[in-house]
Amino acid sequence: MRVLGVLIGILGFALVSSARERPNIVWLVSEDNSAGWLRLYSETGAPMPNIEKLSKQGLVFNHAFSCGAVCSVARSTIISGCYAPRTGTQYHRKQKTVGMPDGLKMFPWYLRQAGYYTSNCYKEDYNFDPAEKKGVWDDSSKKATYRNRKPGQPFFHVQNYHTTHESRMHPTNKEYIRKPETDAASVGLFPYHPDTKTFREAYARYLDLHTMLDAEMGQFIQKLEAEGLMEDTFIFYYGDHGGVLPRGKGYIYESGLRVPMVVYVPKKWKHLVPAAPGSCIDGFVEFVDLSATVLNLAGIEIPAGIDGKPFLGRGVDLDELNRRDTAFGYADRFDEKYDLVRTLRKGRFKYMRNYQPFNFDGLHNVYRYKMPAYREWRERYEAGGLHADQRRFFEPRPPECLYDLEKDPHEINNLADDPVYAGKLIELRRLMQARITSMPDLSFIPESVFLAGGRKNPTSYAKEHKEEIAGLVDIADLQMKPFLEAKGQIAKALSSENPWERYWALITCSAFGQQAAPFFDKAKSMAAADEERLVRVRAAEFLGLTGTADPRPVVMDVLRQTTDPVEANLILNTAALLQETNPGCRFDLGEFHSAAWAKNKTSLARNRLDYLAGENQF
Repeated sequence: MRVLGVLIGILGFALVSSARERPNIVWLVSEDNSAGWLRLYSETGAPMPNIEKLSKQGLVFNHAFSCGAVCSVARSTIISGCYAPRTGTQYHRKQKTVGMPDGLKMFPWYLRQAGYYTSNCYKEDYNFDPAEKKGVWDDSSKKATYRNRKPGQPFFHVQNYHTTHESRMHPTNKEYIRKPETDAASVGLFPYHPDTKTFREAYARYLDLHTMLDAEMGQFIQKLEAEGLMEDTFIFYYGDHGGVLPRGKGYIYESGLRVPMVVYVPKKWKHLVPAAPGSCIDGFVEFVDLSATVLNLAGIEIPAGIDGKPFLGRGVDLDELNRRDTAFGYADRFDEKYDLVRTLRKGRFKYMRNYQPFNFDGLHNVYRYKMPAYREWRERYEAGGLHADQRRFFEPRPPECLYDLEKDPHEINNLADDPVYAGKLIELRRLMQARITSMPDLSFIPESVFLAGGRKNPTSYAKEHKEEIAGLVDIADLQMKPFLEAKGQIAKALSSENPWERYWALITCSAFGQQAAPFFDKAKSMAAADEERLVRVRAAEFLGLTGTADPRPVVMDVLRQTTDPVEANLILNTAALLQETNPGCRFDLGEFHSAAWAKNKTSLARNRLDYLAGENQF
C-alpha cells in the first residue's frame, strides 16, 4: 500500500509539473461587434487603445469569422468545435436543447483533464443540454475567476462583456438616453442605411459603447499585469459575432459574421505562434477553430470529432495559415423569425444561398424591432422613401448571390447573373452543395420534426438521414435552374411519398412564383388534404404568395390541429410572411390565445401570435 501511495504521489506530482509547464489562456469576449467598428480594422472605427496595445505584442487576424451571426449559435459552435447545422444547435433561441456529438465533450473538459482550472464569467448561452456541462467548468458564474485556482495551476478563463450588446441600443436601456459623445454628423453610413438623424445617432452611440468596452477590458488587463501573469498568459480578444446596427447581427452578411480578433502573445511562449509580435494574419480563421487552437496551445490532443483546426500552437505553419481562405456561415431561426441562409466565402468572393428567397430579411421580429433604427427603416420603406439599395432588405431575395468583397464590401452588387463571373458562381455553388450534403445540414428537416426524433443524438440522427437530406438539397437547388428545366423534377417531388420532399418542392414553387403556375391545382389539393400539416402550410404559402388562393383557411385549420409550440411558430412564420407581403391578407388569430401552445406568454409562438394580432409590435 505504501508503494502504491508513493506511485500515486509521483503521478500526481508529474501531472501538476506538466500542468505548470502549460500557458494560461484568457478570452476577452465582447458581444455584438463586427470588425469594421474598430479603428484597428477601419479608419471610421472606434479607437480601442487597450486592444491596440495588445496587438503590438500579438497578432491581428484580418479575416476572423463567427460561423453564426447570433449569440447562442456562435457560442454553441465555439464550445463544441463543430458547425452548428450538423449538431442541431443552429436555432436561436433554443426551444429545446440537444445532446453533444457522439464521443465529444465541450472543449474545456479536456483542459480540466490536463490539469487546467477552467472558469467562465459568465455567459454561456449554449444550445446543448445542461447535462453536457458536467465536468466542463470549475466555475461558471457571475463571480467566476481564475484566482480560485490552486497555486501554480494553469488556467483557462473567459471574461464576457455585455457593454456593446444589442439591448444597449433599445430606448428602455439607461445608456440609450445619454447623448452620444461621438459626433453623429461625422459618421460614415453604410450604403444600405437611410441618412437620418436616428441612424446617425445609432452609429454614434454604438461607437461610444466600443470606447466604454475598451476601458472595461483595460481594467481587466491591468489586473493581469499587477498579478505578474502577462508573461505566462495568452489573451484573446474577439467579438462573439457581428454588430447590432440593422442588417448586422442575425444576418450573415460580412457585417454579421466578420469579427475582430487579436491575440496577445507572451514572450515566454512566442515559440507557439507562427509570426512575430505585431503581425497581421491574412489567413481565414473561424469560430469552429477556437477550441482546437486552445487545446493545441495547451499541448492537448485535439479530439477527432472537432470540425475546426488550430491556428496557433505547435505545428501551425504561417504560409499554410495564410493560405486558408474559406469561411462558412449559417443563419436559421432568430427568435420567432425563420430563415435558411448559408454563405461560403472563398478569398475575395462570397457566395450566399437563400433557400427560402421569398422570406425577406426584414420580416418582423419583436426583439429586433425594439431598436428605433429598425423601426424607422421599415417605416421609410412603407412610405416609399428609400432608394433601391435601401429597399432590398424588405424585398424577396434571389436564390443565390455572389459578391466581390474587394470591390463591394457591403454586399450590394449581386454578380450571380453576370456572365463574367459564371465560372466563379459555379465553383462556389458546387463547394456549397458539397459542404451541406457532407455535414449533413439538419436544417433541411423542419425544426419540430428534428427535435421530435433527433434532439438526444443529433449527429446520429444526421447520419441516419444523410441520404434523405442530400435529396432535399437537390430539390431546393432546382430553384437555380430555369423553370422549364426544373419542372419535371418538381412534379416528381410534389408526388413523392416522402412528406419532406413534397415540402421542399412547394418551397421551390414559391421561389419560382408565377412561373410555377402549372402546379397551382396540385398545390390546392395538397393545401386541402395532404396528410402532413407542414406540407399543407407550404402549399397555402405558395398559393398565397402568388395571389392564387386565400391561404388563411388552411393556416387556421392547421393551427387548430397542432399541439406543438415549435410547429406552431413555424406555421405562424408563414402567416407573418403572408400578412407583411400582402397587407390585405390579415389573420384573425384571437381564438388561439387560449391554445395550449400559446399559453406561455414568453414563448416564440406567442410572440408571433401577439404580433399578428396587432399586439407586441415593438
